[in-house]
Amino acid sequence: MTGLSIPIHVETQGRDPRSDVPTFLLVHGYGASSFSWRTWLPSLAERGHVVVVDLKGFGAAPKPDDGAYAPADQAELLCRLIRQRGLQRITLAGHSLGGGICLLSALRLLEAHPGTLQRLVVVSGAAYAQRLPPFVWFAHHRRLGTGLMRVLGARWVVRWVLRGIVFDPSRVTRAQVEGYAEPLANRAARRALVDTALQILPTDLDAVTARYPNLRIPTLLLWGRQDPVVPLGVGQKLASDLPDAELVVLDRCGHLPAEELPGESLAALMYFLDRTEPHLSVQGEPGAKG
Repeated sequence: MTGLSIPIHVETQGRDPRSDVPTFLLVHGYGASSFSWRTWLPSLAERGHVVVVDLKGFGAAPKPDDGAYAPADQAELLCRLIRQRGLQRITLAGHSLGGGICLLSALRLLEAHPGTLQRLVVVSGAAYAQRLPPFVWFAHHRRLGTGLMRVLGARWVVRWVLRGIVFDPSRVTRAQVEGYAEPLANRAARRALVDTALQILPTDLDAVTARYPNLRIPTLLLWGRQDPVVPLGVGQKLASDLPDAELVVLDRCGHLPAEELPGESLAALMYFLDRTEPHLSVQGEPGAKG
């Protein structure tokens, strides 16, 4: 369903929200939707209350032609959702652009609503100024981006993008292509894709990154060692800037850890959640560090 007066699409799974039940709020990346989280959802739903978001302009969310598609606009909508639903004990997880939006949201929450955010998970997250990947660069040029999508079709473009961002292109499936392409098949979705690309780098990014050391909450940084979109160096820098962060690196993995290595990525997530849950100690650790 769509939150009241909030132009995003929200679906929930798992346990009913209560003060003693953790909430997992999942935020997808650029051009994606809640489809991105399908491999993690069953395990998280067993553990707590799961809130899966389609950001404004993506998936099943409304796509208003208002030009407000900057990361800060999306972060404000997430914070409004959290306030409206009274969510507590939140683990905020974001992939790619969604990781950057989660960082912005976390900074806002820690200032305006301290105590609501318990943990942060950033998966291959956009966190600093960097070179735009090809699929964002094309969309950054409105006529070129919309023209390619219209002429070649969403499925062809999505297949090209997916094969270019994973470690092993031969493992991209028809179901993946269909899952990502279906929400992009209409004009409003293509416009929102371009509007997002045009605003994808925050104008105050230096001021935002300077505040990362204020995020004194347990944080998991999960990266593919061969990520061609948001290089591992971004995760390493973020690990040095965040006071309570651990970086887990998955070998033979590109930009989609939850899909390329669903078992390994989920194990790293569950270990982190177990280790950071109050009054719980865990022996052993999955994944490679650093």
